[in-house]
Amino acid sequence: MTQERIALGEEGEEETIKYLKKRGYTILEKNYRCALGEIDIIGREKDYIAFIEVKTRESLSYGLPQLAVGKRKQRQISRVALYYLTEQNLLGKADCRFDVVAVTKSDKGEQIELIKNAFQLEGGHYAF
Repeated sequence: MTQERIALGEEGEEETIKYLKKRGYTILEKNYRCALGEIDIIGREKDYIAFIEVKTRESLSYGLPQLAVGKRKQRQISRVALYYLTEQNLLGKADCRFDVVAVTKSDKGEQIELIKNAFQLEGGHYAF
């Protein structure tokens, strides 16, 4: 990954944190890492712990940012979320969901779209 793409992703995450805080989220972790992978942001909104994946794009030439969170990425985020919940002794004690934030930057400015409960485990299969 190029330094430019890394910087773009970090910008998107910082803008997302500001956006989420304005909407009542408390940020618990940023770039949470464990042996199973990483989750961009872990936050709390009301009674939910939200595991948040941020996708930032400078154009839509490769499609909508949120569509980059495919089934493989969803499984990885889910595994990291279970690890986090276990580590924090919250497994079975907290309502959780998976949110995706799509950030699109262009000449016309920045657009941020929050997709709450973007995917979930349904009968062993992931839905998006």
